[in-house]
Amino acid sequence: MTNRLGEHERLEWLALARTPNIGPVSFFQLIEKFGSPAEASKAIPRLKPDLAAARQEIEQTRQAGGVLLCAGEVDFPKALSPLSPPPPVLSVVGNVDLFTRPTIAIVGARNASAAGRKLARLIAAGLGEAGFVTVSGLARGIDGEAHAASLDSGTIAVLAGGVDQLYPPQHQELYQAISRQGLIVSERRFGHRATARDFPRRNRIITGLALGTVIVEAAERSGSLISARMAGEQGREVMAVPGSPLDARTAGTNRLLRNGATLVRHADDVIEAVSAQIDRQWDLLNHSAPSRIDEPETDISDELAARVYEALSPTPLSIDDIAQASACSARQCASALMELELDGRAITHAGGFASRA
Repeated sequence: MTNRLGEHERLEWLALARTPNIGPVSFFQLIEKFGSPAEASKAIPRLKPDLAAARQEIEQTRQAGGVLLCAGEVDFPKALSPLSPPPPVLSVVGNVDLFTRPTIAIVGARNASAAGRKLARLIAAGLGEAGFVTVSGLARGIDGEAHAASLDSGTIAVLAGGVDQLYPPQHQELYQAISRQGLIVSERRFGHRATARDFPRRNRIITGLALGTVIVEAAERSGSLISARMAGEQGREVMAVPGSPLDARTAGTNRLLRNGATLVRHADDVIEAVSAQIDRQWDLLNHSAPSRIDEPETDISDELAARVYEALSPTPLSIDDIAQASACSARQCASALMELELDGRAITHAGGFASRA
């Protein structure tokens, strides 16, 4: 898609995306196989997308001053399009023009030190002066400092819950300011209260929107390190601010540096680190990806589905590994996983992974 969906098309797209047991991977497999949400629902009656709930969500989002963007539409952020897969739908409140500008993610510890907070503010402000937008997760500590320092120049807050679900509550004023001056973004439905499993999905969008991710402070088991890994997997620059070896809050960032992350001290270092890829990446994002050569459709037998299910583990495995263990092609494996997910027996994860439900 390159244009905006019609009203009923958007309703059907949203309803399928919100259908239980349909994650982003299964959603796009259904679209690829059947061509549209309506055709997928006709072909698989047990899907039963809830059009009434989708209609209510569209109205709730509108009343909150927001809009829903479907993957492939003209206003959908091009930076997310190369993700495998992109989020099918984004709820946004604020200035969507920020999606068109080069963006840097700044994340870090919630219990950040005074020095870490100051560094986050200085880096965010410096990037804003240079024309960059910042993106973060509106958490306490580093996230909040980065947002506050770049309100006037442009900042994007990605939420783990719905766009109306502020967390933490201490950021009420900051949330309101970003909704007026910046942009609030969520992959989840309006009214959804975040759970632990929502935060990795939020982090994936944060890093996906950015040319690179700066980690200011992070302990050894910090969620910010997950963001760093996701940024690397997405082919984006991973940067870290060094810290004292005596401070546990910087143990994770120091390990990132030891493992090859780019050392940055201020905004100029960040700009230098991403300068080589700005023109290349944004040029790529503004061109359509080449079309895939379609392979013949394959009927999925109960025996093949059983083999694929047997190969699954509670720990996510790559589809290639599952296919190899199941003695089938990756395409056959993906189709079998879609059937298993529809039955509530499997979960497909972004990045080409799957696990038992």
